[in-house]
Order: sequence, then C-alpha cells, then structure tokens
Amino acid sequence: MSTTVEATRSTLTRLTPGILVASAGTVAALLATRLTGLSSMLVAIVLGAIVANVGALPEAAAPGIALVGKRILRIGVALLGLQLVVGDILGLGAGMVAVIVCVVVVGIGATMIMGRWLGIGLTQRLLIACGFSICGAAAVAAADGVIDADESEAASAVGLVVLFGTLMIPLVPLAGHLFGMEDHEIGLWAGGSIHEVAQVVAAGGAVGGAALTVAVLVKLGRIMLLAPVLAVISLWMRRRTDITMASARSSRPPIVPLFVVSFLALAVVRSAGVVPTGVVDGVHTVQTVALTMAMFALGCGVRVAALRRGGVRPLVLAALSTIVVAATALAGVTLLAPA
Repeated sequence: MSTTVEATRSTLTRLTPGILVASAGTVAALLATRLTGLSSMLVAIVLGAIVANVGALPEAAAPGIALVGKRILRIGVALLGLQLVVGDILGLGAGMVAVIVCVVVVGIGATMIMGRWLGIGLTQRLLIACGFSICGAAAVAAADGVIDADESEAASAVGLVVLFGTLMIPLVPLAGHLFGMEDHEIGLWAGGSIHEVAQVVAAGGAVGGAALTVAVLVKLGRIMLLAPVLAVISLWMRRRTDITMASARSSRPPIVPLFVVSFLALAVVRSAGVVPTGVVDGVHTVQTVALTMAMFALGCGVRVAALRRGGVRPLVLAALSTIVVAATALAGVTLLAPA
C-alpha cells in the first residue's frame, strides 16, 4: 500500500508544475478573451508559444504540459459532440451536406498526395490534412491522439492552422464580395473553407448575421466528420502496424479511440433532444476551458527554431491545402448549395 501511495505522490509531484503552468495560461487566455473578444483557444496557442520561445517555461513543467496536451485535449474533443445537432446540419439541404463531405474528403486526399510529392512524412501530412480539412487545431490534436506523431510535428501543424486560418478571415469575405456572392453564400463558403471555429465566426460576423448563422452550421458539419475520419485513420494505422510490426501487438492503436466514441455518443444524445439547455451550456463552458488549456499546452510546443529546421515544405503544403479546401468549398457552394 505504501508503495502505491509513494508512486502516486511521485506522479503528482512530477505533473503538478506543468498543470499549474497550463492552468495559469488558461486563465490568462480566458481573461484576454473577455477583454478583446478573441477566441480563447487562439489566444492560448499564442500565449503558449510566447512562453516557450522566450524561455519562460520551466523544464519541470514538461510532463504536466504533455499530459494536458493529450488527456485534457481528448476530454475537450469528446465534449464537443454535445454541441452538435444533426437536424440543424441536415437542414442546410442535401446539396450543402454533400459539399461538406466533399470538402473534408477532397481536402484530406489532396493534402496527403501533395505532401507525398513534397517529401513530407506520413504523420505530419495526416496532421495538416485533418487540421485544414476539418476543424483546425482541435483536429490536429485529435489526430495526434490516434497516430502519436512527434511533438514538433503537431506543434508545427497547429502553428500553420493559426497562420493560414487567420489570413482567411479577411480574405474570404473580400473575395466573396469581389465574386458578387450574396451574404448567405459567403457564409456557406466561410464555414466550408476556414480552419478554426473561431476564425469562421470572425469571418461570418464580418459579413453579417445571415452569413454568420450558416457559416457556423457548415463548420459544425465539418466537425461532425471528425469522428468517422479519426476512426478510418485509426483502422488504417492499425493495419499498417499489423503489417510492419506484427510481433508488437501492444503498440497497435485502438480500433476506435474512446474519445471518438464519446464524441459520437454525445452528438447522438444532443440530437435526440433529451439534454436540457442548462446542461448543454454548462458542458460548453467545461469544453471551452478544456480545449483552451490543451491549446496552451500545444502552443508550448511551437518552437520557432524547430519550425525553421522543418524547412519550407510544411508551409508550402499548408498553403496548397488551404487553396484546395477553399476552392472545393467555393465550387460546391456555387454549384450545389441552395439559393
């Protein structure tokens, strides 16, 4: 018994510094959000990157930061399912639902192919593909939970999501108006092409209320595809592991990660209309805090020196992926979306 107690105490001692640092970063990000209106998750990523790159992150914080970046992130992603109502997304119409599916499938497929041409490794390609095609940093981190990529690859993908998604905020509304699109169509395009939920909200809000509503619904539709995409990736990685490491069965990824199952289950429960509004609001607060905390931890892994060492190829792939996703969404909105 005493051995167990000592082990528990040792683990807590090892993890506490990092958890405290991440908690402080989360509080700072939430306060900044209240003052500025910016997304707490985006603020947290930037704060984490600043802390890490100015040398203010103590070495003792590393284990706790790593825990937050994986475990707390999975909790936040799972809780995200409770924000999804399938009926609202289906209400966009069959054409727009088809567009959402095409954006995710074409975005991931094209990014994987272009990444191979550029000589980028499999895991980094998968992280960029999921982040840019589905829901930004949360998708990067969720995919990392399935494929277990290097920390530097996940941090690089998150940094690229922040960079290119932020650039899309003014570009999509501006281009939409230049193309002569209605506000409703610009909102559909923003939801189908921009990486982060917060970035979609910013772009849709800049156009107007009608654009904002449909932009968020389309983005939620892309988020809904996170679970099936992760399940497919997990099965694929498991098969690769069976082929290349048949003797190391313990190293195989799970068929479907628990947090993915939880995400789907909560989405089903919410769509059934049995969850009181107060509970949904309360869980949304917990989810926001969890994802903000996880994004701070991921931001701590964004090292400028490591990004420089990674070269220009991930940056090129991120730019190409952004173009493919935006072009696919634009074509779909123009051809298939209801007027």
